Amino acid sequence: TMPKSKRNKQVSLTKVKKTGRAGKEALVQTITDTLEDYSHVYVFSFENMRTAALKDLRMQLKKDRLVVGKQTVMAIALGRSPEEEPKENLHLVSKHLSGSSGLLFSSKPKQEILDFFAQYEEEDFATGGDTAEEEVVIAAGPVPFQHTMVDQLRKLGMPVMLKSGVVVNEQEYKVCAKGQTLTPEQAKILKLFKRKIGEFKPRIKCVWHDGSFEELV
Repeated sequence: TMPKSKRNKQVSLTKVKKTGRAGKEALVQTITDTLEDYSHVYVFSFENMRTAALKDLRMQLKKDRLVVGKQTVMAIALGRSPEEEPKENLHLVSKHLSGSSGLLFSSKPKQEILDFFAQYEEEDFATGGDTAEEEVVIAAGPVPFQHTMVDQLRKLGMPVMLKSGVVVNEQEYKVCAKGQTLTPEQAKILKLFKRKIGEFKPRIKCVWHDGSFEELV
């Protein structure tokens, strides 16, 4: 059985700027309503979030509800203290809304959700600002581009030239080192060479169910 609400709370957004207020009130209402429809609430963290990756995650969890929004507003909806929370111990969940994170509402058995997240991983093209998951080096010699690409590749920093109509990398070129924060130029080169080194792997941080709270990280 679902735990009863402590009370029908009117959540105050007085500390939120008027700009975008309607969207923030809608986010609070979404979370308030969703709390009544599912038995478990999880916080998941992520890096390198892409719209396509989030869409894929939603598709795979279509019987559940993912909510990603402004974390201070999500925390207000869950309650930031025992006095504010609509259900017992939800304020403990809101304390884990830090960094890049979102909420997952589900009525599936907890282990099913944990098993899903343990194996879920999506590779994508990295973008500027992402962390390189591996070192990438382009060997000297011909590269698979038409002659019209020479100027673009040079502008991105690659030592290429045209030899007998073939685009040639004059010397070995290190695109990035593992752990390096990528520049937009590095990310563009990786995409041109179809190297997916951006990793989207969300992790479950905690779970709430029927008033009980458990930290999982």
